[in-house]
Amino acid sequence: MPKRQQVLILYLADSSLESNVIAWARYDGTGETLHMSGDSDEPPYPTGLDALLDGWRLFQMSPIRPEPAGAELTTSYLKYEFAFEKRVKVKREKKKVGEKKDEKKDEKKDRETRDDD
Repeated sequence: MPKRQQVLILYLADSSLESNVIAWARYDGTGETLHMSGDSDEPPYPTGLDALLDGWRLFQMSPIRPEPAGAELTTSYLKYEFAFEKRVKVKREKKKVGEKKDEKKDEKKDRETRDDD
């Protein structure tokens, strides 16, 4: 079965993965669910560490930059962004009308996908 990526962006209260989630975004590359801003009042996980414990892979985190003198209390973007991913198996996609079946090509893609893990 081919795999697709699910992405979870968590904004934490500070630079520690053990700090509380204060904002989040979800993206589902499988097409099975559609998430929108504000569709939930509760974060998917209380902390970034909880996401790791549930099998999400951390692939990016924001660099820690010091605030310029005098700007410590200025409202700005959320600084502590952590991006996680999961690779999820999906059912084989249906062929589009007019597309020729190429079984060997599909088998090769499946092998390549398995090798990525």
